[in-house]
Parts: sequence; C-alpha cells; structure tokens
Amino acid sequence: MDIAILLFDRFTALDAVGPYEVLSRLPGATVRFVAEEPGPKRTETGSLVMVAEHSLDDLPRPEVIVVPGGFGTRALLKDEGVLGWLRRAHETSQWTTSVCTGSLLLGAAGILEGLEATTHWLELDTLRGFGAQPTNRRVVEQGKVVTAAGVSSGIDMALTLAARIAGEDVAKAIQLGIEYDPEPPFDTGSPAKAPPELVEAVREAARAEAVR
Repeated sequence: MDIAILLFDRFTALDAVGPYEVLSRLPGATVRFVAEEPGPKRTETGSLVMVAEHSLDDLPRPEVIVVPGGFGTRALLKDEGVLGWLRRAHETSQWTTSVCTGSLLLGAAGILEGLEATTHWLELDTLRGFGAQPTNRRVVEQGKVVTAAGVSSGIDMALTLAARIAGEDVAKAIQLGIEYDPEPPFDTGSPAKAPPELVEAVREAARAEAVR
C-alpha cells in the first residue's frame, strides 16, 4: 500500500509526522513524502526541515493521501500543480485524508463539495466557502474522505484509518506501541473549553503569523 504524505513550505510538523508514526506501522505499507518540487521543506516555525524525496508525478495513484496543514496551505489554494494532483489522485485512492488546514486544500480541489468536514477551529468557516459542511468533530469520515481537526487530531485520524484498513486489533496494537495515551496537563484544548481571553490571544497570534 502506497501512502503519500504531501509536504510544502510552512507545513505543521505534527500534522505530517503524527499520521506517519501510525500509518508507517501498517503491515505492507510504504510511506513516501511527496511535494510539487522534491527537496527540503521547512515547517511554519522555521526550525525544522523535512525532505520530500518524491515529486507528485512519482506517485500519481497512491492508495492513501494525507494532506497536512499549516500556514503554507494558503499559498497553495490556487496552485493547480498541487490541486490537480489531488483531484487526479483522489479519483483512484482508497482513502483521501487531511489534518488541520490540509482540508482547505481538499476543499480547493473540489473534493469536499457537499461533504461534512473539519479543520482547525480557526478555519471552520473557511471550509464553507469550498462547499463543505463544517463540523467541529475531531475526526470526520465521509466515505473514503477523512478529515481531522487541529494538529494533534491527526494521530486520532490515522488510528481511525488504520482500523479501517487493517482492523481494530492492528490499530489498537499500533496505539499501544506508540504509547498514545494522552493526559494533557490543561483542559484548554478547544475553544469550547478555553477561557475567552485565551481564545482571542491565540486568534490574534494566528492572524499575525498568517501574514508573516
């Protein structure tokens, strides 16, 4: 099973690495990092570089597509090289997935039209502009399209996908193997739980980062 994880400049590291840690453990899976132009891609914080060794043309028909998010997605919303690959690859994929604002790229490619989908809480309204029906659920399955909310939810999405592909026992074994048993020290992981002043502070920081 060929699994293609898209990379681009200013992607969010965990959006790509979280699903990789899960999906790379599937029996018979081969995970490849792909990009419009192969080479090093720097995360949105600028301090981590990952290498996409394959071009999009190298994997025209992966069985699984994973699109991470990050502030770099904005620059790709009209990039026909990436969007065209997503449309074509989606035609034959078994699963087309996204994490965080990666769903905006699926939306821009026309893949989410009429479907329920999720993304980072700051961009839920943006999804509506692509014909999707936004929801704040952590993982949303719509046929073979699976979208995940912000950053850490990519691990949940990948475990859900692992269960669909290889069965719950395999997915549970992977979860145990990576010791994914979160106990966050604070209960502020969603805007519904965080105090309003913290939500606004994060919103303002995101606005500043988006125009950087």
